[in-house]
Amino acid sequence: MLRCQRCQAFIEEGEAYSCYGQTLCEDCYIELLNPPKACDPVAVASALATRRALGQSGTEGLTELQQKICRLIEERGKVTKEELLAELGIKPWELEKQLAVLRHCELVRAFKEENKVYFARF
Repeated sequence: MLRCQRCQAFIEEGEAYSCYGQTLCEDCYIELLNPPKACDPVAVASALATRRALGQSGTEGLTELQQKICRLIEERGKVTKEELLAELGIKPWELEKQLAVLRHCELVRAFKEENKVYFARF
């Protein structure tokens, strides 16, 4: 059985993708070719409509990791990407993906202050 070189998930025989010399699972392959973008008005509208239809507000419906990111930002007021990476112990591409989702849900925003990018609650 193969392992995804990006997320380390096991891949069933015949379900692996090769991209830029890496063996990837389907999720990582799609994400590598089409990475999530925080500034995506269609994704924001879709996320907000879905959460509204499900009756979700705040951090309801988020993954444990997404909730942890929101808590860290809430506790500190503002954090840098480097601070989040150090605290969470995840790879930069995983943080980017989670921040894009949180931005689409209008729960986290980014802003620049004194040449540093910070993340804060929306």
